[in-house]
Amino acid sequence: MGVLITVLVVFAVTGLVLLAMSLRNVQQYEKGVVFRFGRLLPDIRGPGLRFIRPIGDRMRKVSVQTEVLGIPPQGSITADNVTLTVDAVVYFRVIDPVKALVNVRNYPSAVSQIAQTSLRAVIGRADLDTLLSDRDHINAELKKVMDAPTEEPWGLRIERVEIKDIALPESMMRSMSKQAEAERERRARVIAADGEFQASQRLSDAAATMADTPGALQLRLLQTVVDVSAEKNSTLVMPFPVEMLRFFEHQSREADGESTHRSMPRPALPELTTPIPPTTPAFSLRGKPVGSLSGERAGSRGERIGKRAAAAREQRDNGPTPADSDSGVSHAHS
Repeated sequence: MGVLITVLVVFAVTGLVLLAMSLRNVQQYEKGVVFRFGRLLPDIRGPGLRFIRPIGDRMRKVSVQTEVLGIPPQGSITADNVTLTVDAVVYFRVIDPVKALVNVRNYPSAVSQIAQTSLRAVIGRADLDTLLSDRDHINAELKKVMDAPTEEPWGLRIERVEIKDIALPESMMRSMSKQAEAERERRARVIAADGEFQASQRLSDAAATMADTPGALQLRLLQTVVDVSAEKNSTLVMPFPVEMLRFFEHQSREADGESTHRSMPRPALPELTTPIPPTTPAFSLRGKPVGSLSGERAGSRGERIGKRAAAAREQRDNGPTPADSDSGVSHAHS
């Protein structure tokens, strides 16, 4: 009786062990691949509690989740001969568990090596400006290059490839910073010049409007006075019209020209004196003394010469020209 109980207990324990060995729990994000004595079974076990033969069967579970794989920094030379260091990240997942287990050994390591070589190849075909400004194109090209050797032979799908960081040499960074600074300064100068141009156009339009309406200039002057006096300053600044300054300048030039003309030297005129009549003996001719007749003629001639001298002095005081002076001298000598 005791032997029978012992046998039953042994069979029960053995059955429990075999049952435990034949049960496999597959998660929702996993696929089960069964090998029977090393030979692949065509059926892929889905998620849940699955039974296999306890002797001869071996199950491999493959995760079908998206895996993230970081690519170590890779030193490369761009198409325009710039040395830089680039690191990236790869997102991939298994779409065929059988191929991932049978066709490749340690597929995460294989994906890492493919990513490194593809990254260097793509960077070598691109220039620095494209690498810095058009990363979407570089990422798409990387994904395309990595899809060819991984999807069909290995059963892996590259979902996304992203370049994380680009490390440039120190000299290149200084050169790029100088270029960016010069570009920003150029834009600032262009914007400032554009603003000055627009302001000058507005001021020109305002000046034309004020020139057409003189009252507007007076109102603007009064507004300026109000703005200055609103700050309670003890000094009041009054703008002076430029036209008035030009008027005063024109008047001063005319006055200087007239004074210069008056200060010119005048030619000297000969002194004209009244000749003394000669003395003649007193005797009568036809009832008149001869001396009285000659005195009357001499007096009339002296009176004419005196009138000419007075006219010459008047012309000299009024500023005659040299030609007028010569004509007056000739008349006097005649």
